[in-house]
Amino acid sequence: MEAKSTLLDGMVIFAHVVQSSSFTAAAEITGHSTSYISKEVSKLESRLAVRLLHRTTRSLSLTPEGELYFEMAKQIIEDAENIENTIIGKQGEPQGLLRISCPISYGLSSLSPILSDFTTRYPKIQLDIDLNDRKVDLIADRFDIVIRATTQLEDSTLVSRRITQSEALVLASPGYLAKHGTPQHPYQLDRHKIISYNNIKHPNIWQFNDHNGELIQVHLDSHVLTNNSALEIDLAVADQGILRVPRFTLKDELTTGKLVELFADWPKPAIGVYMVYPSRKHMSLKVRSFIDFVMEALGD
Repeated sequence: MEAKSTLLDGMVIFAHVVQSSSFTAAAEITGHSTSYISKEVSKLESRLAVRLLHRTTRSLSLTPEGELYFEMAKQIIEDAENIENTIIGKQGEPQGLLRISCPISYGLSSLSPILSDFTTRYPKIQLDIDLNDRKVDLIADRFDIVIRATTQLEDSTLVSRRITQSEALVLASPGYLAKHGTPQHPYQLDRHKIISYNNIKHPNIWQFNDHNGELIQVHLDSHVLTNNSALEIDLAVADQGILRVPRFTLKDELTTGKLVELFADWPKPAIGVYMVYPSRKHMSLKVRSFIDFVMEALGD
């Protein structure tokens, strides 16, 4: 039993080092000295006969073996915490660090307004939320949940839950249209300055369905490519071109007339907003609680 306890202690210390990216920070969290933390990780590596961390004076990074060990150890630690909670009568009280990645526009427009209620309901869950429009790797970047807005999810090895969907709108400013003319058909877009979102597989190909349901693909030479929808919108408002964005990225640009919709009578493709996570099996209480809360607050 003593060896098992020591092994679990080593797992916990290693997990703190990885999650905080620092021996010093892990020492502060656990109440141990930095030298003790370093020795425990070294003992763990010796016991496993593999190197788990690449160490430099400025950074830490996981080896391939470290990546595997961390993912498995994290689940074991969560299982151990759940067992303990059951024994002491606190089962159903989610706790621990929950790392979430979310697109900036959706995070600000939809997620931010509900977070206060979430933290009030689950005070023992520590949120680490990364608002970023880059495409993150859920496993490699060590997120528990990634929120994605897309027409099609690419990674079939992960589990997803659709929160909602939003229409994709083609927009331009009145000033731009007054100077360059208003396209009446998607094929006329190739005559215009285009602002495209490059965090998708084919940013220069815009797809439309005509009124007969036929697929139309328009190949464009984008004037500006960016991975930030807020920048796209700012450029469009400044008369710099035509863009296509999900409705949820907009604030008051349509209602105030800063932007106008093009092809308004055409069918609009749906952009799905999904929560993506590794597996339904052995899902921790904190992950399940967040998913259920978001679906309750924002789901269709």
